[in-house]
Amino acid sequence: MTRPVYLVDGARTPFLKAEGKPGPFTPVDLAVQCGRPLLLRQMFDPRALDLVILGCVNVIADEMNPARVAALRLGLGAEMVAFTMQINCGSGMQSIDTAYRYIRDGSHDMILAGGAEALSHAPLTLRQDAVEWFGGMAQAKGPVAQAKALTGLRPDFFKPVIGLERGLTDPITTLNMGQTAEVLAHHFDIDRKTADAYAMESHLRLAKAQEEGWLTDEVMPAFDNDGTVYDHDNGVRPDSNMEGLAKPKPAFERPHGKVTAGNSSQITDGASWVIVASEDAVEKHGLTPLARIVDSEWAALDPKIMGLGPVLASTPLARRNGMDLDDVGLWELNEAFAAQVLACLAAWQHDEFCREVLGLDGAFGRIDRDRLNVDGGAISLGHPVGTSGNRIVLHLANAMRRLDRKTGIATECIGGGLGGAMMLEAV
Repeated sequence: MTRPVYLVDGARTPFLKAEGKPGPFTPVDLAVQCGRPLLLRQMFDPRALDLVILGCVNVIADEMNPARVAALRLGLGAEMVAFTMQINCGSGMQSIDTAYRYIRDGSHDMILAGGAEALSHAPLTLRQDAVEWFGGMAQAKGPVAQAKALTGLRPDFFKPVIGLERGLTDPITTLNMGQTAEVLAHHFDIDRKTADAYAMESHLRLAKAQEEGWLTDEVMPAFDNDGTVYDHDNGVRPDSNMEGLAKPKPAFERPHGKVTAGNSSQITDGASWVIVASEDAVEKHGLTPLARIVDSEWAALDPKIMGLGPVLASTPLARRNGMDLDDVGLWELNEAFAAQVLACLAAWQHDEFCREVLGLDGAFGRIDRDRLNVDGGAISLGHPVGTSGNRIVLHLANAMRRLDRKTGIATECIGGGLGGAMMLEAV
């Protein structure tokens, strides 16, 4: 027998745009910044939590197993089990999914599940031949051997490799994530103007959400050691327009590419947590759920077209629950690239694709824009890789409540050729 599982509360930091140097917060700093106010507003003792799970992709050397470090800094006690998970862009959602399955199956009652990422702290690394040279120098015994080893030194040994750039390049196809979006733009005939228009709308929607105060309960201010307050997602461009978006050159496939810095997700730091609970825990602690977690699905596909992961994950999820696209009241589809989101929408409307890839009789349907990413997405917010999957689930629950929608699906593409999706139901 399975038990109902609820998302009862959640909070995130502002998403802070990387500025070419390490930002004010590490992944654990970010997790603590939003975790403290989230736990402080609960009616239960935080030590009543059974487990802490945190998604994080770019773990820094000083914070091995950041879930455990965050749990201790949050005062959850030495007895609190905590582990970190990594499935690229899906890490933050996978933390919720793991919590959901533990609680559904009866082994746990209340879990803190999150994601944290500080892309501005991604390391600079040395080339392999430079590493080998340093190793040789360390092993050289005596002045003669050291002098001989020293002759192998080359100036380019001191030119660092950008770790983030390597991390965003698929090791199997050797395509970076932007190039995979270009592949989809080609297959589904997504033009530059349409991608730019989508990006502009993302910025305008986030700007409106900030202005209207729709993110107040979700976004917790962060404070650095100098007392500077970060209280909003600072990558948003409220004055975004088509003229400005037309200026950047293609970022990956010049001169005719469709993917630019303006219509791609931003490199960003941020963290997010949700509290997942059983019905017993809800009743015991007098909690008011935001939503019920209904179901989830993970899918895999060719890494060259990884951006279609949401289609392959969400379609069986919807069908298994007796729904067409039109039956889903609200969607959060992570905006890795405008072309990638538009390709997913096009794939669901493509008869041949739906027949041959999804095994349907024809096109699955169309998602109206008033049901998709209603308050903007990663193009305007940014995409801290290990966090985004958590944020979209949390925001979906909050938006469903605000807009009185009964059902919602949060979904994302995942580097390496994967996709994840989670269905929520209003309580």
